[in-house]
Amino acid sequence: MIRDYAQEDRPRERLMIQGPQSLSNQELIAIILRTGTKEESVIKLSNRLLHQFDGLRLLKEASLEEIMSIKGIGEAKAVQVMSAIEIGRRISNLTFEDRYVIRSPEDGANYLMNDMRFLTQEHFVALYLNTKNQVIHQQTIFIGSLNASIVHPREVFKEAFRRSAASIVCAHNHPSGDPAPSKEDINVTRRLVECGKMIGIDVLDHIIIGDKKYVSLKEKGYM
Repeated sequence: MIRDYAQEDRPRERLMIQGPQSLSNQELIAIILRTGTKEESVIKLSNRLLHQFDGLRLLKEASLEEIMSIKGIGEAKAVQVMSAIEIGRRISNLTFEDRYVIRSPEDGANYLMNDMRFLTQEHFVALYLNTKNQVIHQQTIFIGSLNASIVHPREVFKEAFRRSAASIVCAHNHPSGDPAPSKEDINVTRRLVECGKMIGIDVLDHIIIGDKKYVSLKEKGYM
């Protein structure tokens, strides 16, 4: 049984420590199934599932009934497997055309407005763009009042390197609803722009989100 495995050898623990790429197909399926049966461990159950469908090749086309035909896999487990397969299929079908393009401050504000306008604390967010100005990643860098000593460029640009981003659009919200920039907002922006120039990653804008209103520090001439 899975409980008989050493803690560091269990699939879930290995994924958390070593990352998902370190796991076999059998171990990844075991995490999705979560539990085995009274007769066999979840590892053995996942192995039988993969064997039945010749690995992932046929499993990706299996019906709910076909997956449920395997002893030990009921409706709930079969649904979990099919859901994971469908997520993988949708990710593989993504194209660059599906990504949001930021061509103006208004584009950036529209992308973030609904998510950020009702937040009760300030959230500092970075949008990472590729060479076509398409959003490839969004990351919340900091939650709380903006301060140049807290919003460190290292945290902003670390993710840019990781994602091979060509440029960044920064944004944060004002819970008051008034997007007028503070002196601290301007100082943080200028510091990030200077750091970006030194390492070759442009900070295109810093957008302040209010209640259905926004201010672009680029448009205001602060960067």
